[in-house]
Amino acid sequence: MKLNKLLPVSAAAILLPTLAFAQDAAPSFDEIGPYIMTTLLFCMAGFLVFFMAAGFAMLEGGLVRSKNVTMQMTKNIALFSIAAIMYWIVGFNTMYPGDFNGWFAIGGQTVLDPVGVAAADAALDYASVGSDFFFQLVFVAATASIVSGALAERIKLWPFLAFVVVLTGFMYPISGSWQWGGGWLSEAGFSDFAGSTVVHSVGGWAALAGAIVLGPRLGKYKDGKVNPMPGSNLALATLGTFILWLGWFGFNGGSQLAMGTVGDVSDVSRIFANTNMAAAAGAVTALILTQILYKKPDLTMVLNGALAGLVSITAEPLAPTLFGALWIGAIGGVIVVLTVPMLDKMKIDDVVGAIPVHLFAGIWGTIAVIFYNGDASLTTQITGIVAYGAFTFVASLIVWFILKAIMGIRVSEEDEMAGLDMSELGMEAYPEFSKG
Repeated sequence: MKLNKLLPVSAAAILLPTLAFAQDAAPSFDEIGPYIMTTLLFCMAGFLVFFMAAGFAMLEGGLVRSKNVTMQMTKNIALFSIAAIMYWIVGFNTMYPGDFNGWFAIGGQTVLDPVGVAAADAALDYASVGSDFFFQLVFVAATASIVSGALAERIKLWPFLAFVVVLTGFMYPISGSWQWGGGWLSEAGFSDFAGSTVVHSVGGWAALAGAIVLGPRLGKYKDGKVNPMPGSNLALATLGTFILWLGWFGFNGGSQLAMGTVGDVSDVSRIFANTNMAAAAGAVTALILTQILYKKPDLTMVLNGALAGLVSITAEPLAPTLFGALWIGAIGGVIVVLTVPMLDKMKIDDVVGAIPVHLFAGIWGTIAVIFYNGDASLTTQITGIVAYGAFTFVASLIVWFILKAIMGIRVSEEDEMAGLDMSELGMEAYPEFSKG
C-alpha cells in the first residue's frame, strides 16, 4: 500500500526537471501576447468593417427609388465578393509589396500562415497574415461601395462590376501602397491614420469620374431646375447609417494596428470615443443647418452629416480631444449641406451624396490632421490629396471611357424609366406594390 503511494510521487519527481525545461523553452506571454492581441483586434475590427457592407447596401437601397432597389443589393454583394477575390489574387501584395520603388510593384497571390503555425515562425512583432489580409480587404470593399451609390439608377451591372475589378485589384492597391505600403508619400511625411484620403477620397474621385462620364438621371435637371427624386425607404437608409456608424469603430479603431500594450488598448478606446463624437457633431450640425436654410430639417442631410463627420475624423482619430473631434466632425456636416446643392448646380448627379461625404469631407479631414498631429504639415497633406486625386480621377476617367466604348455603361432611356430591377435583373424588390 505504501509502495503504491510512493510510485506516483517518484514518477513526478523524475518528470519535474523535464516539465520545467519545457516551460522554460515555451515563449512567454510577453513575447506572444502582442501577436495574439493584435491578431484579435484585426479580426474583430474586420468583422465590424465587413458589416459596413450591409450598411452601404441598406443606405443605398433606401435612397434609390423602389424600381432600382434590387439592382443596388445585387451590386453591393457582387462588389464585395469581387473585391475579396481581386485583393487575394493581386491587391494585397500590390498594396504591401515590401521593398519596391515607392510608386508601385504589382504583387502576386496572398499566402496565409500555415495551419498551426509555431511561434518561432510567426510575425510576433505584428499579427497573423490572415487577420491582416482580412482587415485590409474590407477597406477596399468599402471604397467600391462608395462608387456604387453615386452612380445608382442608370448604370449597367456588368460594366460597373468590370470597373470594380480594376479599382479593387489595381487602382486602390497601387495608390494605397504610396502611404500604407511604405511608399513615397509615407516617406514624405503624409499622414492619414485610417483613410480619409487613402480610402474615402479615392472612392469619391472614382465616383466623380463615373458620374461625369455617365451623366445625370433622366429628368433630374430640366428647364434650369433640380427635380428631387425621393428615395424609397428612409427607414432603411437610417438603418444603413447606424450600421455604418457602428462599423466605423472597427474602421478607425483597428487602424491603431496594435493591441499588445496598455497604451495601445487605451488608444483604441480613445479612437472609439473621438469617432463617435465626430459622427454626432456632423449629424447635429446638418440638422440645425438644414432647419436654418430650408426651414425644415432634412433627414437625408442629417444621415449624410453623420457620415461626413465620420469621414472627417478618419484621417486623425487618435490625437484630438473630444472637443477637437466635435468641431472637426461638425465642419464635415457643414460641407455636406453646402456641397450637395453645389453638385446639382454643376449637373453632377450623385444619388446618395457619396461625393460630398467621402470626397469633400475626406479632403477636409486630411487637412484637419495638421491641427492635432505635430508631425504633419499642410504642404505635405495637400501634396497627398492632390496625388491621390490626380491618379484616381484620371485613371478612373480612362477606365470609364474604355468601358463606355467597348460595352456601354448606361442603360437605355426606356430601361431607366422602367427601372433597373426589371430591365437588368427581371425581378423587383417590392413586387406586391406593382401588382395592384
